[in-house]
Amino acid sequence: MAIHFRFISTAWHLLVMIHLLLNGVVHCKTLKRDVKALNEIKASLGWRVVYAWVGDDPCGDGDLPPWSGVTCSVVSGSDYRVVTELEVYAVSLVGPFPIAVTNLVDLTRLDLHNNKLTGPIPSQIGRLKHLKILNLRWNKFQDAIPPEIGELQQLTHLYLSFNNFKGEIPKELANLSELRYLLLHENRLIGRIPPELGTLPKLRHLDVGNNHLIGTIRELIRIEGCFPALRNLYLNNNYLTGGIPSQLANLTNLEILYLSHNKMSGVIPFGPAHIPRLTYLYLDHNQFSGRIPDAFYKHPFLKEMYIEGNSFRPGVKPIGDHKVLELSDSEFLF
Repeated sequence: MAIHFRFISTAWHLLVMIHLLLNGVVHCKTLKRDVKALNEIKASLGWRVVYAWVGDDPCGDGDLPPWSGVTCSVVSGSDYRVVTELEVYAVSLVGPFPIAVTNLVDLTRLDLHNNKLTGPIPSQIGRLKHLKILNLRWNKFQDAIPPEIGELQQLTHLYLSFNNFKGEIPKELANLSELRYLLLHENRLIGRIPPELGTLPKLRHLDVGNNHLIGTIRELIRIEGCFPALRNLYLNNNYLTGGIPSQLANLTNLEILYLSHNKMSGVIPFGPAHIPRLTYLYLDHNQFSGRIPDAFYKHPFLKEMYIEGNSFRPGVKPIGDHKVLELSDSEFLF
């Protein structure tokens, strides 16, 4: 009889706990600040998101689900939710950057890529201190990249490629100590690549190709111990000059070096042939001359070496099948 009573008592307490849990979830409200911000964003973005954003609460209310592309989380030790992710991409959004986004200060992910947004990124972007992923590529953003992005200390992925950004790459990006992927290609950036980027301890992928950048690789890697984690370095289609310094061999994790279509010159040094994991080397369409050291041809991992469009001595040969190197988005995310 006592065992039966304890079973009923335990079951009753379990039902009560489940009821309280469900009741807490149902009645957990979204922070008014975030509700206001999302509704302002809804008004500014227009009809293309209205059909998917139904109800008063962006995080869902009763039988209504959260708004499409909106992810919310309950704040620990509280009875309210905040918006932590906003993904509204590939829906042909037009107009300026929705300024109300910068009021969603708990965002960890902001993805507005593949739209038609224009104008500058507002300086208020620096308010999003918890942001880890910022994806604004494939838009029509203009003006300079705001230095306030350098205040986003938790950022790991920064995608600003395929826009119309002008001006120089802000050296403040070197403050992003957690940054792993920096994609700035296909813009109108000018000036030199800040060598301070070499101090980023976790940076794996740097792509500044297809801009109007000047300078030399020697300047870029002048800081001792620079780019300790870098695997992929894309400098193609700019106006870089000078040669390949032997110190490039210090980038021991480098796998892809893309120097095509610049104005670089000189002979290819022996040192970079000893980068252990070097797999793809693009030297084509520059002004290199002389011979290529035999060590490159004996490298155990080097699959492709492009050399056309230079002034190498007769008999210098490429390596590989010369396939177009394409990396999918999945290789950059997570």
